[in-house]
Amino acid sequence: MAKESDNFFSRVYEVVRQIPFGRVTSYGAIAKHIGAAGSARMVGWAMNASHNLPDVPAHRVVNRKGLLTGKHHFDGTNLMQQLLENEGITVIDNQIQDFEKHFWDPGKELK
Repeated sequence: MAKESDNFFSRVYEVVRQIPFGRVTSYGAIAKHIGAAGSARMVGWAMNASHNLPDVPAHRVVNRKGLLTGKHHFDGTNLMQQLLENEGITVIDNQIQDFEKHFWDPGKELK
C-alpha cells in the first residue's frame, strides 16, 4: 500500500515536470495548485527527495520571494544557480532577478 506522502510527492512532481524552460515557480504555488495550500514545506520535502529523478527539474522551484532556498540540496556549491543561469535566469546573491518575469503560476497555466 502506498504511503500518503508518495501520492503527494507524485502530484508535486507532475506539476514540476511542466514548468517551462527559463521559468520558475514557488513551493507555495505548487501546494496551492494541488489543493494543499499551506503545505509549501512538504513540497520542499518532495523536491529534496526528487534528486534521483532526472525528469524532475527541481532547480526551477524556489521560495515565494525568488530565493534559492533549496540550493544546499544540489551537488556542488552553485549547481542550482548554474542550472537556472543556463536557462537565461539571472541570479545574484541567491536571488532570482526579475522574479515576476520568470514566475510561472501553475494555478493559471494548468487549468
